[in-house]
Amino acid sequence: MQRIMLTVAYDGTNYKGFAEQLYAPTIEGTLNRALTGVTGEPIKVIGASRTDAGVHAYGNLVVFDTDSPIPADRFSYAVNHMLPDDIRVISSRSVPSDFHPRHCHSVKTYEYRILNAENPIPTQRLYSYYNNMHMDLDKMNLAGSYLVGEHDFTSFCNTDTQAKSHVRTLYEVTAERGTDIRNNMIIIRVRGNGFLYNMVRIIAGTLMQIGSGKGMPEDVVSMLEKRARSAAGPTAPACGLFLIGYEIDIDKR
Repeated sequence: MQRIMLTVAYDGTNYKGFAEQLYAPTIEGTLNRALTGVTGEPIKVIGASRTDAGVHAYGNLVVFDTDSPIPADRFSYAVNHMLPDDIRVISSRSVPSDFHPRHCHSVKTYEYRILNAENPIPTQRLYSYYNNMHMDLDKMNLAGSYLVGEHDFTSFCNTDTQAKSHVRTLYEVTAERGTDIRNNMIIIRVRGNGFLYNMVRIIAGTLMQIGSGKGMPEDVVSMLEKRARSAAGPTAPACGLFLIGYEIDIDKR
């Protein structure tokens, strides 16, 4: 028996999120079926991040156990033949049998993409959130700086969360104008040791609100202190969110 870790990229547009559901297409369910077909065994993957419906990923992680003789580094090639075009395994490797992608030392990076242009661009409608209001990047970055560090992020979490603790540590919250789509893309980058339900989307919604003049960067301090979802800004739509990847320490668990 070997435990295999896959790095998975996907376009989340046509899926009802990562977590498997009985009657809806999901990333997890699609991976399970493909891996079951490759190995001839009933495979159930364990995902590092259970992304929401419509959220995209460049580098989500999953692990599974198998008795298959396929070499660990060849699983990426084998399973891609069984997957639809909007899901791809980028790499595969063996990991210790007790490695769990949600219970290891890791740093996760997300990006939220805002098409900040006079008019929408149809080819970007599924991969960014269109907002034509002027946004002050200096204010957005200052607001983001108040989120860096260890905080109770109750105000930046969906009330349906099942997390026992709302304390998380963020290492980076920045906003910059990208170089693609004629410099019309604003990218909010958030890097941390863990995230609550809808946390990055609420951070994005809050920074957009402040950047467009609805509130001041210093308001973020009181948002954190109030520990109430109503204190922070709106939840930004899922289409603009990308899980960029993980930095993990396999041996530190």
